[in-house]
Amino acid sequence: MRDASVARHVDRIESAIAGSEAAHSALVASWQRSCALHRLDPADARGPQTLTGPELQRARERLDLLIRSAQDSLDRLYQAVGGVGCCVLLADADGVPVDRRGAPADDETFHRWGLWTGTVWSEASEGTNGIGTCLVEQRLLTIHRDQHFHARNSGLSCTTAPIHDHEGRLAAALDVSSCRADLTEGFVNLIAVAVSDAVRRIEAENFRRAFPDARVLLAPSPERGGGGLIAVDRHDLVIGATRAARLAFGLRDDDLRGSLPAADLLAGGPGGREQLADAERGVIQRALARSHGNVSAAAASLGMSRATFYRALKRLRLDAAH
Repeated sequence: MRDASVARHVDRIESAIAGSEAAHSALVASWQRSCALHRLDPADARGPQTLTGPELQRARERLDLLIRSAQDSLDRLYQAVGGVGCCVLLADADGVPVDRRGAPADDETFHRWGLWTGTVWSEASEGTNGIGTCLVEQRLLTIHRDQHFHARNSGLSCTTAPIHDHEGRLAAALDVSSCRADLTEGFVNLIAVAVSDAVRRIEAENFRRAFPDARVLLAPSPERGGGGLIAVDRHDLVIGATRAARLAFGLRDDDLRGSLPAADLLAGGPGGREQLADAERGVIQRALARSHGNVSAAAASLGMSRATFYRALKRLRLDAAH
């Protein structure tokens, strides 16, 4: 016999799907995928699948560059949310956490919930959940408590954002999860901001590590308010671009074979080299303005180190007072 709360959860999901709400609600559309596509039962009380040790090691090896690029950002994010009973998970594109941060005092609880490395949180395995649904929909989202498909996961609140690699492809997801019943909507919104900021830092660091011998430039990106990155070789040819830059300029892999001048990309013709510098100068100046001249904050907002930011200031003949 089903527990009454489980029965109510199942009825809510079935009613929403039967009522054709999936056409208007991303959440109900995910519930529908969980039922119809993945053949999952919201009342299933079994815990999530877990990879073997060797399987987890292989998953980590496949994501090695990004994991190394993410370490500082994972630490910083955990410092922001760990004190209020949250853990931080970095999952691969299959929905498997390959790295995590959490308070030792909470480890037993989080391990019991499956918020641990090696646990499979894909939507195909767990239905609607932060990590799995984020990877399917490729957007920042929060799955709060009974929005989860499985009734056994309805005590969780998970805020997750996708991470794209240096080639602009979906590579991972960054998640902050909590099993506290008193997590307020306001704090969930703050978590979402922190997760978004951490993702931007991780993508920027991963991009720089992927092109260690290239000059990395900031490219204006109107749709995102600036901050797309391009990698330029010693001949000033574009050899790489982040997802934001690819979207802003309509770039494809074939455009990044070392035959596209950076000046032509950013300025579209003669005089492009000067306009390229102007574009980069504008991004730096806007970052300084937003941070009220605080160099550390401006550098952080662009996913740059202080040293890199100061080099950019020197090269562009700017100073922090501007």
